[in-house]
Amino acid sequence: MDGGRSEEQDRDGAAGSGGGQAPPDVDDQFRSLLEGLRTTLPGVQLITAFLLTLPLYDSFADLDRDERVAYYIAFVTALLGTLLLMAPSSHQRLRSHDSSGIARRSTRHLKVAVRLSVIGTLAFTVAITAVAYLVSSLVLGTGWAVAVTILVAAVGTWSWFYLPLVAFEND
Repeated sequence: MDGGRSEEQDRDGAAGSGGGQAPPDVDDQFRSLLEGLRTTLPGVQLITAFLLTLPLYDSFADLDRDERVAYYIAFVTALLGTLLLMAPSSHQRLRSHDSSGIARRSTRHLKVAVRLSVIGTLAFTVAITAVAYLVSSLVLGTGWAVAVTILVAAVGTWSWFYLPLVAFEND
């Protein structure tokens, strides 16, 4: 410890770290997170745009109760996913040294940004699954819609959660 800084402040880079700069590893990890989000957000925005326009079509009134529930689940989770996945980019701008004088990035901030991204990804997985049901129900009927929905949910869970959390755990 130097100059009265706590071990946590040294670890987080949150106090007196030379003009609000984060330790290089935190900075690199945060940039990597933002880069990953740049590739994810177009898909989230595409689904959200589709869901925002759907009620404007005359055929929306013909949706049955299950299709309306699927729509609403997709709509709400797509909006939540969009908000949560965009949050770290907003943090980046709001915490700029010029505007607030606080450290731009810290270990704690990185952990929060990662959690927001994971929860946003989970919400987006639910949105994609609900959209799969809605579109499949309209095009193929309920039986096929359930099968497609299960397939989409399984592939999303396997590729977005199982692989990184379980299959690659020992890497």
